[in-house]
Amino acid sequence: MDIVYTLWLRSIKRYLRSKSRIVGSLGMPVFFLLVLGFGLNSVVRIPGQDAGYMQFIIPGIVAMSVLFTSVFSGIQIIWDRQFGFLKETLVAPVSRIEIMLGQTFGGATTACIQGIIILVISLFIGLQISSISGFIIALVFMILIGISFSAFGIAIASKMEDMHGFQLIMNFVIFPIFGLSGALFPIESLPPSVAWATRLDPLTYGVEGIRYGLAGTSQISPVISFVVLSGFTVLMIAVGSYLFKNTTL
Repeated sequence: MDIVYTLWLRSIKRYLRSKSRIVGSLGMPVFFLLVLGFGLNSVVRIPGQDAGYMQFIIPGIVAMSVLFTSVFSGIQIIWDRQFGFLKETLVAPVSRIEIMLGQTFGGATTACIQGIIILVISLFIGLQISSISGFIIALVFMILIGISFSAFGIAIASKMEDMHGFQLIMNFVIFPIFGLSGALFPIESLPPSVAWATRLDPLTYGVEGIRYGLAGTSQISPVISFVVLSGFTVLMIAVGSYLFKNTTL
């Protein structure tokens, strides 16, 4: 497991040393919080909830921050391939699965750090966490989102060599995943023709799990959300491991 820890630590150090990356990753989530949160808080009411719209979208924005950071951590694979580091790693006498896990856990950790930063910012603009246990529940779902979508990003990056192509494909895939997750609107109010798509979206269960932890309410049982998201996480690790194991230089 030394290789897993080493690659995890490398990802963390690269992240902490890149101040521009940290600040830049906060741009879109903070924009959504300020523009949508404050702009619609006084005019939008969520059915069946006393809290305002700001309280409703904060969990979704936290999930968005974790999602985008974790998925785009896969670009590190392409970067390492172009500069030769991936070749040196793959020829080392270690399992490729361990290499993949190290990259995945590193990407998931940086994604969770980004999510926690958004949580801290949200505390200053009105977020009220229901309890310490609720925060722990939200953190568990953030970790699951981070691991699953980091593995997803690595799986895609394992079969690509062009960094710009990876970004375009990820944007094409990730924005619908985020848009259908119920992060910005209650899924119960959707028409049946769209509601089924949100149930197929794995991020929906992550958003509802975080929302249950932070606000104490959710539109999907937290147990169901945990089971579905855990299953998706295991699936993505398996797929990512298989594709990374068969990657070529």
